Amino acid sequence: MTSTCTICERIKLIQAHQNPYFVYELTTGYVVLADSQYFEGYTLFLAKHHVTELHHLPAHEKLRYLEEMSIVQEACAQAFHADKMNIELLGNGDAHVHWHLFPRHNGDTPNPGPVWWTPLETIYGDDVSLYIPRLSRLKRTLSVAIEATLNVAREAELQALEALTRPASHRIDSN
Repeated sequence: MTSTCTICERIKLIQAHQNPYFVYELTTGYVVLADSQYFEGYTLFLAKHHVTELHHLPAHEKLRYLEEMSIVQEACAQAFHADKMNIELLGNGDAHVHWHLFPRHNGDTPNPGPVWWTPLETIYGDDVSLYIPRLSRLKRTLSVAIEATLNVAREAELQALEALTRPASHRIDSN
């Protein structure tokens, strides 16, 4: 394992307002568009804390992170009119917990199957930042969908989740 974490470096760029792919900040993570948009809307949800495994997060943070990932994938599906979402937590290449969220469309690959059946040189053959108007459009579309999902569809769920996942030291004792 290297001493430099690519995702931590990208998070530092987000915090310095220098990451062109940054879309949205949630409680437990950052939403960014992937560098390549072969699958338009390909999004990453980066954990704020550097951990290499999901089970390394404290229980209350893990539950919140999973709920927020679900909100991001729902927004991504709506924003990019996905027929199906492919969602993966890998970490073999970048050992920092992060989700890959791929909006999929019928016929988007020659043969049905996971995105990784598409040659990597095809998936990573473009760089969306080279075409700023497209990047801006994708970021705006996803940001609006995240706002809508958070503000309308999930308000009650988030409040209930917050009450359930609040650390024990912050709960009011009912006895």
